[in-house]
Amino acid sequence: MITHENFAPDPWQLRETALDLGVLAQSESVFAQSNGHLGWRGNLDEGEPHGLPGSYLNSVHASHPLPYAEAGYGYPESGQTTVNVTDGKVIRLLVDDHPFDLRYGELLSHERVLDFRTGVLSRSVEWTTPSGRTVRLTSHRMVSLAQRAVAAVSYSVETVDGPATIAVQSELVANEQLPTASGDPRMAAAIDSPLLPEEHYANGTRLRLIHCTATSGQRVAVAADHIVEGPAGTAWAAESEPDVARLTVTATLEPGQRLDLVKFVAYGWSAERSLPAVRDQVEGGLAGARTTGWQGLLDAQRACLDEFWSCADVQVEGDEEVQQAVRFGLFHLYQASARGERRPIPAKGLTGTGYDGHAFWDTESFVLPVLTHTAPYTVASALAWRHSTLPRALERARQLGLAGAAFPWRTINGAECSAYWPAGTVAFHVNADIAAAVERYVFCTGDGEFHRGPGLDLLVHTARLWRSLGHFDTDGAFHIDGVTGPDEYSAIARDNLYTNAMARRNLLAAADAVARHPDRAADLGVGAEEIADWRNTAARTAIPYNHRLRVHEQSAGFTDQEPWDFEATSEDQYPLLLHFPYFDLYRKQVVKQADLVLAMFTCPDEFTAEEKVRNFAYYEPLTVRDSSLSACCQAVLAAETGHLRLAWAYTREAALMDLDDLEHNTRDGLHMASLAGTWIALVQGFGGLRRVRQAPAADPQDQPSGTPQPGDPHPAALFAPRLPSSLTRLAFNVRVQGRLIRLDMGQSTARYTLLSGEPLTVTHHGTRVALTPDTPTDLPVPPAPDSPEPRQPKGRAPGT
Repeated sequence: MITHENFAPDPWQLRETALDLGVLAQSESVFAQSNGHLGWRGNLDEGEPHGLPGSYLNSVHASHPLPYAEAGYGYPESGQTTVNVTDGKVIRLLVDDHPFDLRYGELLSHERVLDFRTGVLSRSVEWTTPSGRTVRLTSHRMVSLAQRAVAAVSYSVETVDGPATIAVQSELVANEQLPTASGDPRMAAAIDSPLLPEEHYANGTRLRLIHCTATSGQRVAVAADHIVEGPAGTAWAAESEPDVARLTVTATLEPGQRLDLVKFVAYGWSAERSLPAVRDQVEGGLAGARTTGWQGLLDAQRACLDEFWSCADVQVEGDEEVQQAVRFGLFHLYQASARGERRPIPAKGLTGTGYDGHAFWDTESFVLPVLTHTAPYTVASALAWRHSTLPRALERARQLGLAGAAFPWRTINGAECSAYWPAGTVAFHVNADIAAAVERYVFCTGDGEFHRGPGLDLLVHTARLWRSLGHFDTDGAFHIDGVTGPDEYSAIARDNLYTNAMARRNLLAAADAVARHPDRAADLGVGAEEIADWRNTAARTAIPYNHRLRVHEQSAGFTDQEPWDFEATSEDQYPLLLHFPYFDLYRKQVVKQADLVLAMFTCPDEFTAEEKVRNFAYYEPLTVRDSSLSACCQAVLAAETGHLRLAWAYTREAALMDLDDLEHNTRDGLHMASLAGTWIALVQGFGGLRRVRQAPAADPQDQPSGTPQPGDPHPAALFAPRLPSSLTRLAFNVRVQGRLIRLDMGQSTARYTLLSGEPLTVTHHGTRVALTPDTPTDLPVPPAPDSPEPRQPKGRAPGT
């Protein structure tokens, strides 16, 4: 959409200069606002026309049975789908009895702006009714980052060319009609009328609706109050029925007169609290919003974002589209997590119903790395949610005959919701992804309390799964059979390298953590024998390698499989999963998304520099990028192996995934992992940011692995900055071990500045650099190694 004529690049805003109903659903996603608890899609104020109406509360969902032609033991019995809850953003307008509908009359101008610094969506419209009267409408909308239950709208209307009778209808609307689902498995299941009415109320300027989800038993309450200002004679009346509560304001406006409405909306939900308790909850939130006032909410919103940007901003010089895109992505990541407070970060955030609103491994592997280095308190919240689902994961492991915990592939409340077990149940790497997120968070923040508590629980129970899932062969090698790695076109494989390498890190991280906290280890029943077994298993875990080709194998035997016939595959047959049976994909050399390439990124110490070059060259011609998760990973390895032009092409693809609607499903919500991927490609690709796992100290009590120590001789982070020729400058801040580091890089020089915290050591292209506060260090950037650029499958090169 950024290349659409109605959208123009702007470094701090997303601006739409005219309305095109053909991309309305996509614009609703990119203009969405949320705070991690509450989300509003960027629907037009008047509710219609719309692509997908959407108001979401994190974890409010409907349950439904999962149908199977042939059921099997251990199959999940029910699915979960996020629910479009009561819509509080609707404000309808009538001008001399003509409904304000942009499909009728004449639209003279229409502009919307989402400002990344203020968090406000602004809209300005001039419209002429079918009878010839022209009005000007302005609105400003926010979902509060400071008050998690609150959203608000400021709405003004004035006449331009003569008097008009104006009626403004501010509504709460439940059970909105949704578009029917397509055959795309990435879309959500449409559920008609998911909310059962329990109470409706309207009095003065106050409105309230309370419903209960029909299948999951979650009570949802929404309340609204208003401030009305208009000329003499302005009047209003409120009414309600089970699914609609409405305040109607009427006024006669002369040219130059305005009718102003401020609408405060509060949301609350609970699966356990009574109706009076939930009613009081939203009334309390509404009272807080009224007390704060519109300007107070604006000021608090700006303060939250000022603090975020002071640590998270990325500056890109040389490509205005990517500059806008990386800030767009960071803004939406912050929105998705700021007030999540022990709730998941879904794959689409709270911007749409794609993937039924489920959370996947995307969160821990893509979103949390970015937030760990920019807004780490949000990571503690997301991991606390995972910890809250641990009982379900322990139960699931027992059902599967395994020790420890088996975390779900896709879920809302912690129960497994994947009906297709080869791409769900056996994608056990989600366990290691969660463990890696714990280890990363503790290393970067030094949060010892979390490490000793929820973090240790997660590390121990995820580690126990691997020992029971795998087995030792007669030669003493440890194998993990019948699993699916990140590449979902290669299911039920033996020794998926990514899974094995990440499991090894999981086992070692758990061993180090329990050595640090022996009292808690005893509580968890971890003794010296189990710790020794974890370390032995990690040391003997198989890492598949083809000695003839001198490349690592994505999984054992992968390089011996028949290559996919890319020449016979037309461009309109991608994504392959919509045009070919899985059984054919599973037995061929074709890669949906970066898998072994991702392993080289996440486990860099498992591979030599030469191996990374050979592996990247081998897997590039096989990787079709039928997943939005792939481009950023390929960008990172392309940059590391010296292919800067290719790395930049992948970076742009990750950056523009939603703004250009590259996968043709932005209508269903934004791709949170790809939004994170823009930062990953820039900071970890061209900035070269890495952390190599360190061996534990001789005495773990003195220096636990993953916990920063004053004067730590180990480098806090590894950097290897290099820019593609298309950029002149890249600058970013990262949080590492409780410090804030700034890297400002050009074509030939990189400047490191320690902005806050005690001195620490990093590396620059392998050279140790001691950073001290407020003393910049300038270092030369060596040229990239010269090697032939690998090719991609026919028609699948980035940018084609």
